[in-house]
Amino acid sequence: MQPASRRAFIQQATAFVAGALVASTEAAERGAIVDCHTHFYDPSRPEGVPWPAKDDAVLYRTVLPRNFLEQAAPLGVTQTVVVEASPRVEDNAWLLELAAANPAVVGVVGNLAPGTPQFAGLLKRFAANRRFRGIRINHDVLRTGLERPPFVADIGLIADLGLELDVNGGPETPADAARLAKKLPALTIVINHLANVDIAGGPPPENWLANMRAAAEHANMYCKVSALVEHARPNAAGRIPAEVDYYRPTLDAIWQAFGDDRLIYGSNWPVSDRFAPYRTVFAIVSDYVRGRGGAAAEKFFRSNARAAYRWPN
Repeated sequence: MQPASRRAFIQQATAFVAGALVASTEAAERGAIVDCHTHFYDPSRPEGVPWPAKDDAVLYRTVLPRNFLEQAAPLGVTQTVVVEASPRVEDNAWLLELAAANPAVVGVVGNLAPGTPQFAGLLKRFAANRRFRGIRINHDVLRTGLERPPFVADIGLIADLGLELDVNGGPETPADAARLAKKLPALTIVINHLANVDIAGGPPPENWLANMRAAAEHANMYCKVSALVEHARPNAAGRIPAEVDYYRPTLDAIWQAFGDDRLIYGSNWPVSDRFAPYRTVFAIVSDYVRGRGGAAAEKFFRSNARAAYRWPN
C-alpha cells in the first residue's frame, strides 16, 4: 500500500470508529455500554466444549472476556451479559467463575431445563450467586411447556427469585412469549435476536410484526436488538450490508412496537464474526440510535439492560 493510500485508509477507519462512538457518547458518560448477548467458551479445557464444533473454522477457538474487550472496548462497550450455550450443568458454574475473575461480565444467563425434577434445586443453587441473572430456553421448549403445570411452575420460580427468562427462536416466538407473560405477569422475559427475523432491506414480515406487537403489550417484555447481520441478505458482491438504512425498516418497526424503554443492545459475538466485524455490528445500531437522541441511546445501551437483568453493583 502506498503512503497516501495508507493514510487515507487510516483516516477512513478512524472516521468509522469515531462515527460509531458519537451515538453512544452520552450513554458512556452515564455508565459503561453493555453488550447483553455474548458467548464465552474455551476448547482447551480438559472436557472440551459441546459447541462450537471442531470443524468450525471461525468459532472453534478460545473466546474469553479479554478477547471480547479487544473488539468492544475501543467502541466504548466495556461490560457484557454472557449467555451460556452449553447444555452441561457445570458449565454454568464455569461461567460464574469467569464472571468473578472478570468485572466486565456483569451477568450470566444460564442453561437449565425447566420442568425437570432437578430444576428447582439447580436454579436455587446458581441463583445464590448474584451474577446469575436468569436462564435461556428455546422456543420449542416454551411452546411444548406452556400447557405443562410443572414447567410453568418452574418458570414461576424464576420470577420468584428475581431472575429473568431469555427466549430464543423464530418469528413465532413472541406470540408464545406473550402467552407465558399472561400466565406469569411478574416474570421478566427477554426475546433474543429480534426473534430471528429475516432482514431484506424492506418492510419486515407482517406475521413477525403482529407477534412482536402482541409481546410488547406486556410491560415486563424486552427484546434484544441483536443478530442483525446474521439474518441480513448478502448484496450483489456477496457481502453483508453495513449501512444502517438497510436495517432501518426493521428497526423502525421494533421501536414502534416496544418504544425506547424496552429494547436492549446485544451483538451475539462471536457468532456475529461469521458475517461482519464487531465494529460493524455496533455501528449499525449506534448510527440508528443516534437519530433518536442521547436519552434513547443511554436507555438502549445500558439502563434498559439493567432494568431487565438487575445485576448487582
